[in-house]
Amino acid sequence: MHARHREAHRLDSAGWLRASVLGANDGIVSTASLILGVAASRATHDSILIAGIAGLVAGAMSMATGEYVSVQSQADTEAAALGKERAELSANVEGELHELAQIYVARGLAPDLANQVAASLMAHDALAAHSQDELGITSATSAKPLQAAGASALSFAVGALLPLLVVMLAPHAQLIAWTVAATLVSLALLGGLAARVGGASVGKGVVRVTFWSALSMAAAVGIGMLVGTAV
Repeated sequence: MHARHREAHRLDSAGWLRASVLGANDGIVSTASLILGVAASRATHDSILIAGIAGLVAGAMSMATGEYVSVQSQADTEAAALGKERAELSANVEGELHELAQIYVARGLAPDLANQVAASLMAHDALAAHSQDELGITSATSAKPLQAAGASALSFAVGALLPLLVVMLAPHAQLIAWTVAATLVSLALLGGLAARVGGASVGKGVVRVTFWSALSMAAAVGIGMLVGTAV
């Protein structure tokens, strides 16, 4: 007897990977940029640390709120579509059977076989069959607002901890240099890891994330220096 073979595709992890990397990347870049901007304005070490902590909390809450609102809107749209499909199934079972069969014909099944498959699936769970094959909604892809909000907030907070740790450990005179170095190294590793797991070019992933992050930090330092000079 042959062992059951289960293929693993990179797309299986694309959703959670994107959300986790985006949250951690935002946490590192935004908090590091905030810290650098405040440090460049010649603030005290304690003020820089307080600003970084405030940035972590505000950023995590902002990520959670934005993700919740976005995914909840998707969930509402899915619920409305399922409600409409449920009503159509109650009003016209034969029409819905034909509609589902045509979907399978379009995918390559012979008409007779498509009708048999559609009838069998609808007899088992008509709404589930239509939600998956007509609407593209499955248990794996359906919107989960609270889960998305929690994951975004957590990944942002984890990313933001890195520049905060640098502030705690670095000598005040070298704080900017330490923060820039630690941020760019961590972002390069994160970008490379995300590209590798996703099957993309590691080099391009590293260059892309480090370039834009360096630009963000440079802008923050420039603004901080201008503010510090003006005060």
